[in-house]
Amino acid sequence: MNLKKVNSSMVYAIGYDSKSKTLEVVFRSGKAWGYEEVPKKVYQELLKSESIGSYMRENIIDCYPSYPIRR
Repeated sequence: MNLKKVNSSMVYAIGYDSKSKTLEVVFRSGKAWGYEEVPKKVYQELLKSESIGSYMRENIIDCYPSYPIRR
């Protein structure tokens, strides 16, 4: 999965696989998480959001099945 660096104090990079609907997020802390069953529209809105961290907290974290990713 290709990751895009983003301008956020909370998130370092984001990637999305449209086939599996998996969102991968690398946080500034160095931890990475995968989120399953994320619609492409949610990924697109995340990238366009004024605050990626706020969008993550309100619309993704605790809203989709997630798992830690070891890097």
